[in-house]
Amino acid sequence: MAPLDFSSWLPMDFGDRLAAWRKQRGWTQAQLAEALGLNLTQIKRYETGASQPSLDALRTIALTLNVSLDELVFGDTERGPDEALKLKFEAIRQFDEHERAIAEGVLDSLIVQHQAKRLFGRTAEPTANKQSRSGKRISESTSSR
Repeated sequence: MAPLDFSSWLPMDFGDRLAAWRKQRGWTQAQLAEALGLNLTQIKRYETGASQPSLDALRTIALTLNVSLDELVFGDTERGPDEALKLKFEAIRQFDEHERAIAEGVLDSLIVQHQAKRLFGRTAEPTANKQSRSGKRISESTSSR
């Protein structure tokens, strides 16, 4: 079985990020190559985008540079929530355990619904609120399958 090719997962500017983290540490390409136990040519190939590191190599590079894989592989705008969601998540951090479990349950439900929609190409069916004979509100699907 051939090894998996993770290169398509890496953003186009990985080499630029690698060079920036290396320079921030004050290292030359040769020093980084020595620290990683790699040939200088391989570091040059990573930084120019001519080659992409394996998952094991990425892990070693991140540990050597003392940086997270997210910081090394993804740009600031490629991962994580936008500012509006960050503020909401900060608010959720203040919830008690029960409130937090409810919030996580709602998020999990929305994520599953979104994934199902992407997989099956369906949108959620609209619902209409109606009153039962006793006066209590009930939700009922407005369309049948």
